[in-house]
Amino acid sequence: MKRLMSGNAALAEAAVLSGCTCYFGYPITPQNELTEYMAKRMVDAGGVFIQSESEIAAINMVLGASVAGARAMTSSSGPGISLKQEGISYLAADELPAVIVNMVRGGPGMGNISPAQSDYFQATRGGGHGDYKTIVLAPGSVQELTEVVPLAFDLADKYRNPVIILGDGMLGQMMEPVDFDGLIRPPDYEKDYILTGAKDRPPRKVHSLIFDTKLHEEHNWKLFRKFQRMEQNEVRYETYLTDDAEMVVVAYGIGARIAKGAIKRLRQEDLKVGMIRPITLWPFPAKALREMAKTVNDFFVFELSAGQMVDDVRLSLEGKGHVHFYGRPGGIIPTPLELSRIISRHCYQAQAGAKRKKR
Repeated sequence: MKRLMSGNAALAEAAVLSGCTCYFGYPITPQNELTEYMAKRMVDAGGVFIQSESEIAAINMVLGASVAGARAMTSSSGPGISLKQEGISYLAADELPAVIVNMVRGGPGMGNISPAQSDYFQATRGGGHGDYKTIVLAPGSVQELTEVVPLAFDLADKYRNPVIILGDGMLGQMMEPVDFDGLIRPPDYEKDYILTGAKDRPPRKVHSLIFDTKLHEEHNWKLFRKFQRMEQNEVRYETYLTDDAEMVVVAYGIGARIAKGAIKRLRQEDLKVGMIRPITLWPFPAKALREMAKTVNDFFVFELSAGQMVDDVRLSLEGKGHVHFYGRPGGIIPTPLELSRIISRHCYQAQAGAKRKKR
């Protein structure tokens, strides 16, 4: 049965149904509804909810719950996620699973509470200190939010690594019908590393402070090999009208929904435009883009930022094709009509350029 829910509330319900037993958070707009929902729901589910004294405290509570074997989650936005970065780095170094939700707002600094996609670099480049990566899931609808939550917990347990769910203020606030019937709780992974007392077993130790440089290097290469496995096995993306496309739009999250509306308009003008929507921002669908570049010469990147994912598109294409970009930073949300006009102009410019080359 479908229920009308905001993205924040739907994500929280999906987390509980996915076996989240510990939530630690601190208020910040535009994700406060998630924290509010968890405050009520975790009590009913027999879990633990704590409104911490700060974002720094929240992420370290997540670390403590994870090392004890719990499925733990925290959420925030913008400046709050920045404060959590040290703890996320610790989680990666300690090889501890956790789910971190970022409902992105305008930045940098305090910015504003409007939707944005300007935390892309922070999420996909690790964000904190040291050599580490986090899988980054970028849903594009409230329904998909509920579907990536069990996946996030599954991947976190599978790889013993933090996983980021990257949404935005619009996705968190908007209300859509949601069906939880198809939600599959991830399997329970054996956790032979957790610290639950050594009464009936040899003692264990989980730590990230390694003074011996040789051992530290070995640990970092071990993590590196794990990140390589993620890149090989966990790439996710969706394509839309790319079979005959002469220009492919690259967009994610709420931006992809705007782009889809624009593409429908462009198709009515007989402009062959399609779209690839990365669902995992890291690992990025680089191979899929390179494959498209065999038949497509023009790629149009659309982001609600001054341009961040566009770097990954350029790196993926390895110099092939032309990369066009349009972004709106600071919380401005363009309409599909506005975007269709921008893409249309680039399409006609690309067609004119192709004709000049033939001459």
